[in-house]
Amino acid sequence: MAQKANIIAVAGKGGTGKTVIASLILKFLTENGTGRVLAIDADPATCLPSTLGVNIKRTIGDVREEIASPSQVFFSENMPTDMLIEYKIEEIMVNTPRFSVLAMGRSEGPGCYCLINDMLRHFIDKLSARFPTILIDCEAGLEHLSRRTTRDVDTMLLVSDPTKRGIDTAANIKNLAEKLQINFRHVYLVLNKVTEDEAVKNALDEMVKNSGVELIGTVPEDENIRAFDLVGKPIIELPENSKAVVAVKEIFEKVCENQLGEN
Repeated sequence: MAQKANIIAVAGKGGTGKTVIASLILKFLTENGTGRVLAIDADPATCLPSTLGVNIKRTIGDVREEIASPSQVFFSENMPTDMLIEYKIEEIMVNTPRFSVLAMGRSEGPGCYCLINDMLRHFIDKLSARFPTILIDCEAGLEHLSRRTTRDVDTMLLVSDPTKRGIDTAANIKNLAEKLQINFRHVYLVLNKVTEDEAVKNALDEMVKNSGVELIGTVPEDENIRAFDLVGKPIIELPENSKAVVAVKEIFEKVCENQLGEN
């Protein structure tokens, strides 16, 4: 039996910078010597590929629509749907020397997609078995949990900006996961875009304490991220001494230590 992949998911309220955090976690995963990584962009906005310097032409959402509209599928009618889906998922996955990327794309259109979605989940699980590590950049908010598209995650990083609303959303995600009985071995809070203001830090400490989510680290405001975003340069190429890179590396090392400590 194939060994189960180590799955790390990143979630949080929109605008908190979770995709930046996800791209930097991927950077360290690829440098950690644990093998090839599968990065899944589960956000319909499909932002992760651009932060990785990858061009995505088609998504799982496109495959779903093609399968649901047989007139658009240029295959023999004798080809079983499961074989067609497996072929198309392989076709849309983008491979780089260090990692592979699969984008979920848009949500379902008008029609019934239950059978297709079940098949997609099955083949994504099958595909995932080929990778020792999987990173999932979840869509903003709670949708990925209410639809149960995030399952059996080893580490969930809940990203928040330094606001009560962001921290409350992170706590809500954790609480909803528990109600839905979704298995997260570890759940941590990451505070992003944190300033040096002492009054703000004190207020954040109190909010984090009341959230019930363990804080694993903070990431400061980083002018390099703004500069890279301005010209569309991949975030994964940030310099090693960049504030965000240094901070996320410390978070990544803590995640690895906690996972090893449990094994």
